[in-house]
Amino acid sequence: MAQRLALRRLLPLAPRTWVPQGQGVLPVPPAPHSRAFGTSAGRGSTFNVQDGGDFQDRVVNNPKPVVVDFHAQWCGPCKILGPRLEKVVAKQEGKVLMAKVDIDDHTDLAIEYEVSAVPTVLAMKNGDVVDKFVGIKDEDQLEAFLKKLIGA
Repeated sequence: MAQRLALRRLLPLAPRTWVPQGQGVLPVPPAPHSRAFGTSAGRGSTFNVQDGGDFQDRVVNNPKPVVVDFHAQWCGPCKILGPRLEKVVAKQEGKVLMAKVDIDDHTDLAIEYEVSAVPTVLAMKNGDVVDKFVGIKDEDQLEAFLKKLIGA
């Protein structure tokens, strides 16, 4: 009896989906809450910078060209450019890497690289900034930016 009362109290709180089955309608229990992590083809070529030392190791000292995306969580244009840039970098199949730098977490890096607005994207080769843009670009412009960086 106590279990029925407990169930009656909990059932109204759980979201339900009703699916017609034959003559009646049967409830379908909600899917269990889980967090799935997807992987995409080029995901390994994109990484978040953890600190100044990490930036030095993975960007400045990297033999491959690196695109550095200076962004912020509160920046609307950054939310548009970030996925677009990741997609274009993934198409390069490892010829270029992408480092993501949150300017609120890494103000020192933003100051060092003279980032005055976000999104700012730097193209780095052998530790040097060889190209840069500020703002949103479409996929064709991003592909041209990357081809220029990798020399294709």
